[in-house]
Amino acid sequence: MAWVITRLCRDCVDQACVEVCPVDCIYIDKERNPKGKGFRVTGFTIDYTKCMFCALCVEPCPVDCISMSSLQ
Repeated sequence: MAWVITRLCRDCVDQACVEVCPVDCIYIDKERNPKGKGFRVTGFTIDYTKCMFCALCVEPCPVDCISMSSLQ
């Protein structure tokens, strides 16, 4: 079992889950902005090799997209 971030957070700009993670295991997925300079957030990824499964990221998620699931 592991924490997973679903596609519901695809356009989330809150990033509260990243800020509360004590081991910095949540990474921001981004791509070049087609409408100009810079990047746009496309989602978030949890690095399971760093995650300590503390669940601190679950509560601040504004769209409830972080949940426990089996990795397969």
